[in-house]
Amino acid sequence: MFVRLSAVTAAVAVLGGCSLLATPDPVQLYRFGAGAEVGNGPVLAEPIQVALRRIEFPDASKGDRMLGITGTEAAYIAGARWVSPAEDLYAQSLQESFLSQASRVRLIGRRELTPTTRTLDIDVRTFEARYEQAGTAPLIVISATARMLRLPERTVVSERTFTVSQPASENRVSSIVAAFDIASRDLNTLIVDWTEVTAAR
Repeated sequence: MFVRLSAVTAAVAVLGGCSLLATPDPVQLYRFGAGAEVGNGPVLAEPIQVALRRIEFPDASKGDRMLGITGTEAAYIAGARWVSPAEDLYAQSLQESFLSQASRVRLIGRRELTPTTRTLDIDVRTFEARYEQAGTAPLIVISATARMLRLPERTVVSERTFTVSQPASENRVSSIVAAFDIASRDLNTLIVDWTEVTAAR
């Protein structure tokens, strides 16, 4: 499927008999970040417990639409959606990366009640496909700021911003999704490695 962008801001449709009978455009669902295998490396008998706070996403990238940027213009990729909100898919992919890569840290999910003295705060600042010009293969750019907080004081132990980019091989949705998948995995690896070092401070 070649990419077509639909405007971020669209006129509100007036509901009427004809609009209710209109056939919606078909939408293909995609996902990223799934399928990480649990690593076989050494794991400490008592790993450092780190609680993961709710991951923040920019408003334009939240939800199930794929954001494309061309210069100063923003639009969503038409006919394609994430199978779940992007922020949920990313949170799942990050947790899977910790399971497969971390040896000194155990990430505590939001639903767990395990006591901890460390909290990982992730603020995703950028999650988008950037086009140099319309019709070209985009560059996927993801950036996030990670903060390690010490509890109960809630003092910042360390803070760092990570940015990764991955070019799509062509201007097709499948290629763009594959680039999002690679970029998110690369970002997760950077965050896991940084957390392993920072949580011990």
